[in-house]
Amino acid sequence: MYAIIRTGGKQYKVQAGDVVQVDKVAQDLGAEFVINEVLLVGGETATLGSPLVKGASVTVVVTKQAKTRKQIVFKKKRRQGYRKFATHKQEFSELFIKAISFDGKTAKAEGSANVVDVKAVRAEKAQARVADRKERAENKSKGTAEVVKKAAKKVAKKKVAKKAVKKTAKKATKTGAKKKAAKKTSKKA
Repeated sequence: MYAIIRTGGKQYKVQAGDVVQVDKVAQDLGAEFVINEVLLVGGETATLGSPLVKGASVTVVVTKQAKTRKQIVFKKKRRQGYRKFATHKQEFSELFIKAISFDGKTAKAEGSANVVDVKAVRAEKAQARVADRKERAENKSKGTAEVVKKAAKKVAKKKVAKKAVKKTAKKATKTGAKKKAAKKTSKKA
């Protein structure tokens, strides 16, 4: 069984178990309510309303209330120096079709409504990002401390190596000077 309902000035074809995005409805998140504006009920036999089908109703649950993605609104008139730029986010409600009732027959959904609180999810994600940032900063500071220690060890090793090189250079120059002096004296003799 399916039905065509009207809400927010628009028409939607729905079946039991469907999830439909409609213009925002004035209901709380997770609220269950009945839509009586049914224009057609179909199935084995179709019943067309004039304008509404009497005795037909659709039971729905509000599963999400949020805004759509950002749309760009750009207006321009050629050769007039006129340009306008704006953006728009449309509010919507997501409805889970729980049951369709007509003429004593009822088509019920097999699953259940999955209610999502978008604001709470965003808040949790923001907290997770902040915690991740703090953790990275702590790891970075620990890492810099370790890097500083390693750099200090390398500098100490280099200093020790330089001292050893200087000592050997001094010894080499002293022995080199003695050998040169010995050669000079040997040549003279």
